[in-house]
Amino acid sequence: MGSLVMSRYAIGACVGAMLGIWAQGASAQEQSSAPCSNQVTDWSVCVAEQPKECWAVSTAKESVNTKEGRVVAVRRSDILFMVFFRPEVGVKGQVGFTGGYPFASGSTVNLSVDGNSFELFTEGEWAWPASAADDSKIVTAMKRGTKATLSAQSSRGTKTQDSFSLLGFTAAVEGAEQRCE
Repeated sequence: MGSLVMSRYAIGACVGAMLGIWAQGASAQEQSSAPCSNQVTDWSVCVAEQPKECWAVSTAKESVNTKEGRVVAVRRSDILFMVFFRPEVGVKGQVGFTGGYPFASGSTVNLSVDGNSFELFTEGEWAWPASAADDSKIVTAMKRGTKATLSAQSSRGTKTQDSFSLLGFTAAVEGAEQRCE
């Protein structure tokens, strides 16, 4: 479990850099030197060189926020679903989700991929599966699927449901993996 914990905490070490690079790439996709590329799908591939990190990332197509059974407007930062590779520390195909807010303490995120359910564990604003084996099962389901939906609860009690298209997922995750071999 120690190496799992270390690899899961590794998310925190590169979150700021990944989000910054992803945002730059998203706003500059026409530039050939952009750190993130997208071939007209719902997923992008991003690469950072120091240390070498590659990831497939997408933003939610639809987000529904409810409190006490009513749809509410809330302010959230970036809502991102990603799979990343960090060859320097042996991370291959690690699934991560940030809902753009701190999750309720001790809560989990339910991930549904075309009817297949998975549980993600939370810490702060991040959620991820319990093991590399779970990462692999999720990636396989996403390659076969068309839609992923993540349901969670914020520390303020708001329930969220974020839906992601899986159009281009397979090409993006395989592209990220190839760039980090």
